[in-house]
Amino acid sequence: MKAAVIVFPGSNCDRDLAVAIERVTGVRPQMVWHGESTLPDGLGLIALPGGFSYGDYLRCGAIAARSPVVRAVIDAAARGTPVIGICNGFQILTETGLLPGALMRNDGLDFVCRDVALTVESDRSIFTRGYAAGETLTIPVAHHDGNYFADADTLDRIEGEGQVAFRYAGNVNGSARGIAGVVNAAGNVLGMMPHPERRIEPAHGGDDGRRLFEGLVEAVA
Repeated sequence: MKAAVIVFPGSNCDRDLAVAIERVTGVRPQMVWHGESTLPDGLGLIALPGGFSYGDYLRCGAIAARSPVVRAVIDAAARGTPVIGICNGFQILTETGLLPGALMRNDGLDFVCRDVALTVESDRSIFTRGYAAGETLTIPVAHHDGNYFADADTLDRIEGEGQVAFRYAGNVNGSARGIAGVVNAAGNVLGMMPHPERRIEPAHGGDDGRRLFEGLVEAVA
């Protein structure tokens, strides 16, 4: 699978994400600088990594969402190309409007950095097909602004349409209804605060994140 990892000033998980994709696919993804205006042809996945793009100035992800390459990401998503945004990448996706809701400062204003338990809410998307609905995973988080918020009508809609991908088994940041990850209505864009790329092999303490990438590879193939 041909993939691209978008790199912004302040990204610090781009290499982790690239290594995870290469370990699963056997193909090193292309690293695309935020200032590019186009993406490589034939991509099977576009990945927006975690970190602190533009130092989290203004709002987390707000400046990065206006980077030149993001226009190409939005266009690719509209054509059906799978897009995943992890942590800061999730924040960027909400800022672009590709995903509903917003990420606010954690309840209690603490930076949370530890393993958390996640429940797989749906196994119907290309990102969750490697899991079973209701399964509990252990995936690390590392964020200060991961408190997912949306108005009640939006929450009811995404719940009713199966767009909630992952939920915290114990809410670590105050997210509305414990939501940890959501997909768009078309099912080809996923945003999640936990870091599956940090849980792909036993050396990481477990491989619960690996099946996300494996399932995606199978779906794209």
